[in-house]
Amino acid sequence: MNRQNNSIAFSPERGENTAAGWHGKVELGYRNCGGATKLMRDRVQAPLKVQRPFYPEGNAICHSVILHTAGGIVGGDRLSQDIRLEPNSHALITTASAAKLYRSEGETATQKISIIVEKDAVLECLPQEMIVFDGAIYRQEMRVELAPGARVLLWEISRFGRSARGETFRRGHWRSHSEIWQTGRPLWIDRQQAIGSAAAIATPNRLACRPIVATLAWVGEPVTRHLVQQARSLFPEKGGEVGVTRLTDGLLCRYRGDSTAEVRHWFTDIWELLRLSFLHRPSCPPRVWPL
Repeated sequence: MNRQNNSIAFSPERGENTAAGWHGKVELGYRNCGGATKLMRDRVQAPLKVQRPFYPEGNAICHSVILHTAGGIVGGDRLSQDIRLEPNSHALITTASAAKLYRSEGETATQKISIIVEKDAVLECLPQEMIVFDGAIYRQEMRVELAPGARVLLWEISRFGRSARGETFRRGHWRSHSEIWQTGRPLWIDRQQAIGSAAAIATPNRLACRPIVATLAWVGEPVTRHLVQQARSLFPEKGGEVGVTRLTDGLLCRYRGDSTAEVRHWFTDIWELLRLSFLHRPSCPPRVWPL
């Protein structure tokens, strides 16, 4: 799938759209200023943009919303995010809507995410789902560097095929590679891929005829066995499959099922549990999330 006016080139400040795809980036830097987290660095290149910061929980936590203004990701697009939290800051980053990953003519769309969370800072990176169209080719690489006392909460929700239209992921290749390190020590390394084919859709240790897979990771602070049991008990058992386990310094949750609403509600309940347990405050869903 190609966008209109794909040959138009823009200046580097506004972003570049060439026959090979968009080259977009966002750079965000947060600082604790007397107990208030401020967005001190905000540099963007189209098609990525960032809404004005808002503070539904008070000044201590800065909410930021990333927008993709081109309407979706196609083969050849190269996107990047560089995020840095200075000591004792706290940011929540989400996306304005579900991401659409369109069918490719052979080119790979890539996204690289680099995150640095300094001492005693907290990052909650909670994007909305990605819809992976049949025939899409995509690779995401994310590396997080945590300082001592820093913590991060990440989740990723992917729907393979436009299942509402009966579409399945029979062609294409989706890859996600995530790493979280602390002072030279790996805390979590996760590699996932989905190769589009009828066998991959049906195989029990792959999609098992389920269109949605999702991962939630809390890293930077150990959790108890009791908290793991609580996270498991929060799942309503309506049809999806889940798994919850402890990491060396954190919690890992997996989902495979049919309902975005189901996994979103489960992840949100776990987020509430983690916030109350470690940050001593309730969760606060961003205003751009669907009700």
